[in-house]
Amino acid sequence: MSEGLVEIEDRGPVRVLTLADPKRRNALSVEMRRELRDAVRAATDDDAVRVVVLTGAEGFFSAGGDISSMSDDEQLGILRLQLLADLVEAMVAGPTPVIAAVEGGAYGAGLSLAAAADHVVAAGDARFCASFGGVGLATDAGLAWTLPRRIGQGRAAEMILFGEVVDAEQAATIGLVERLAEPGGAVELALERAELLARRSRPALAATKEIFAAGHTDLRQVLVAEARAQRTLFTGPDFAEGVAAFREKRKPTFRA
Repeated sequence: MSEGLVEIEDRGPVRVLTLADPKRRNALSVEMRRELRDAVRAATDDDAVRVVVLTGAEGFFSAGGDISSMSDDEQLGILRLQLLADLVEAMVAGPTPVIAAVEGGAYGAGLSLAAAADHVVAAGDARFCASFGGVGLATDAGLAWTLPRRIGQGRAAEMILFGEVVDAEQAATIGLVERLAEPGGAVELALERAELLARRSRPALAATKEIFAAGHTDLRQVLVAEARAQRTLFTGPDFAEGVAAFREKRKPTFRA
């Protein structure tokens, strides 16, 4: 069934959640964030759902935040960040394993969602990029917590600070991606992996996720710190320049 911007499909014990705004490369608008958060929460509350597969429609995972709708409206910024924080907490701290199936690209907050998954399957031609700095922003959606867990502090800092594109093969080498698929085959392979997990003990998987989440720097503290930084940056001149450059299809010139 479809919930508008997030399509929901049950394949036995596996629930597939598909970001469904392909004309904007599945950019994470406020509406999509809310629908996805609610969909993940509903899946984790449903005993019939053993695994969640998260993917994007029409061959692209997610371009990240919906830059065209961003502004310096503080209240809207708080809402956007809180919805992402709630979503990532549901993915990381919830009892149900989440597998990300990445086709095309995972940029900005799209990368954050992939990094928050328990298992990442990517097509061989997929691309990953922490693109926040390109519009004068810091990380959000817990990336400063999830990415170092996956690839180490040094490589995480490099990805975030330089904002360089990482191809699928390199992503697999550094530990951002666990499994590579043929182009167009990420969802199929993710479903195969999900079926294997679905046969395992649900309580044991939930306990393992809880142990993993508790064994690292506190995610909530990172989410709060990210939200504080982003609220300040949203109202600054560099973000305004970044958005203007995005809309005008040019490189930004930061002056702050």
